[in-house]
Amino acid sequence: MKNISKKIILGLFTMTLLLSSCSDELDTTPKVELSLENLLAKDPNAVQGLLSKMYGTFALSGSKGAGSSDITGPDPGETAYLRSIINLQEFTADGMKNRWGDDGLDQLTTSSRWNPNNKFFRYLFDRVYYIVPQTTSLILAIDKVNIENKEQIVSELRFIRALAYYSMIDCFGKGVLVTNENYGTTEPLPEASRTELFNYVESELLDVEGKISLTNEYGRANKSVVRMLLAKLYLNAQVYTGTQRWDDALTYTNKVINEGNYHLADSFVSQFSGDNYNSTEVIFPLIADAVVSQSFGNTTYIVNGSCSTETMNINDFGTSDAWTGHRATKAWYGLYGDLDTSPDDRAKLFWTESHNYEMANYKVWADGYPSVKFRNTNFTGTSVSTPFSSTDFPLYRLADAYLMYAECVLRGAAGGSASQALDYVNAVRNRSHAGAITSGELNLDFLLDERARELNLEGHRRTDLIRFGKFTGGSYIWPWKGNTAEGTSIPDTYKVFPIPQTALQANPNLTQNTGY
Repeated sequence: MKNISKKIILGLFTMTLLLSSCSDELDTTPKVELSLENLLAKDPNAVQGLLSKMYGTFALSGSKGAGSSDITGPDPGETAYLRSIINLQEFTADGMKNRWGDDGLDQLTTSSRWNPNNKFFRYLFDRVYYIVPQTTSLILAIDKVNIENKEQIVSELRFIRALAYYSMIDCFGKGVLVTNENYGTTEPLPEASRTELFNYVESELLDVEGKISLTNEYGRANKSVVRMLLAKLYLNAQVYTGTQRWDDALTYTNKVINEGNYHLADSFVSQFSGDNYNSTEVIFPLIADAVVSQSFGNTTYIVNGSCSTETMNINDFGTSDAWTGHRATKAWYGLYGDLDTSPDDRAKLFWTESHNYEMANYKVWADGYPSVKFRNTNFTGTSVSTPFSSTDFPLYRLADAYLMYAECVLRGAAGGSASQALDYVNAVRNRSHAGAITSGELNLDFLLDERARELNLEGHRRTDLIRFGKFTGGSYIWPWKGNTAEGTSIPDTYKVFPIPQTALQANPNLTQNTGY
């Protein structure tokens, strides 16, 4: 089961003793009461808790429970990494909207009026520059002591750091590069371009791939997890660097598929249920636990935010605390055709009773259909409703790798097979009883829609739309794009988010993204 959850608690406690919160986004030196080297020299086993803490920072907001945060913010629960990914990847895109509109959230859900003072941009930026120096500090400390499995643990920390940097590449397109060599520098670090960040992450992952183990305990990185991040990096390389890397994306996707020993689960919805730790498909989860690792920023945000006592029996989805916030739009559920007659299991995962098909007003709960894809009920056995979620978030899973393979083939990657691409797409569709397609139907437009049907609300949609040339401009319009109910064009500026004003003030070497 989720042994790493218990280790996270040890890590939270240890890190609380060692490190203060990063109130300055670019202050790369933690305040240390007891040196990590001394701690690890006295208790080498402490490294497991510290490592688990760094995994936990992707799902948890802070070191002292759900009401704490490692970074500053008026509402600690808002500051978690996963919550930021949902806000910035899903609400800014076509499929999901949020009705609260509080303090800048409406700017995301309408893809309009973005500015450097929006706290939701700052939360992700700050979270990255919490993770990066902490992992770097641990790597340097571990290098000076003798512990078991040193290379494996350092490899995992380097992956965690690379994953954080990937968010900078994807979302902001620039930042600063904190490395083992410049860690602790007192002078503000120079700005690193998107390509520089890309090259660093690529080199780190390529080196780690040869050192990390093929298998690992649940919730920790292994060789396939590293390869999946490499494949994601290469899949979007043309956006990030101007140079396409479809061949490399296919190479690493193939490695995940053929060497990872993952298999599509029999049931689609089982991947988003409270016992999804049993999955044969999930490659890398962000762990949640309603008791051991409570958070307002993990899947609790998705489950509770998508439920309301106004129109639903929330116990059916395992929560006792409904937030009445998130609904899908017709840009998502419209892809299944008539929801009442569609054979697709995925089409059944919307709450339609007492809700309107059209989202005439994104702030009205009844407009749009809540997605009940994620739930806090077990797929098998009994469940108890709780205010926090125990459903792990599948950051990477095999179905995504299958669709990535097909995309690479359609884009002309060398070494791919059109028949294999079709088989992978149909395996994904047939699992949900959507029905197989023919080779003539498989094209990039179909694949983008299939990625929405399969992967929406999993943190990929904005990146997908940008890669397919559908995010900015007016070639693809969705409800409330550009702050109009029918949707309108938005500028290319929005392909990256603005650098937060607080980061610009903290480091004079940083410059604002064009157009903000």
